[in-house]
Amino acid sequence: VQLVESGGGLVQAGESLRLSCAASGFAYDDYGVGWFRQAAGKEREAVGCVHVTKGQLHTAYYADFSRGRFSISGDKPESSNDNTESTIYLQMNGVKPEDTAVYYCAAGWGYACYPGLRDDDYDSWGQGAQVTVSS
Repeated sequence: VQLVESGGGLVQAGESLRLSCAASGFAYDDYGVGWFRQAAGKEREAVGCVHVTKGQLHTAYYADFSRGRFSISGDKPESSNDNTESTIYLQMNGVKPEDTAVYYCAAGWGYACYPGLRDDDYDSWGQGAQVTVSS
């Protein structure tokens, strides 16, 4: 599985930012894509996830801090009929300085997406995207 992230950068508090995760190479069409973040000197924490089945997105789950400000969506490349690839987005609205972190997308089996998702349920990871929020 290949995961390529894009969209990180420097933003001011209160602004919006969208991260993208191009996911491909799944050997199955039922998978979960999670977003995690790690701030300097802190442990990695879950942001949220979405369950994808046969190219269709199902219910997304969010950590308490992200619910209401962040949202996860996605689509399949228009040119592709392949249900084993998609682009998953993390829309971040009203960002705060405490949202500064490296953000990672990760992939696992479909069951990996549930309330209270854990990073050890995900076995493929993107390279990370730095998000810096200035006050």
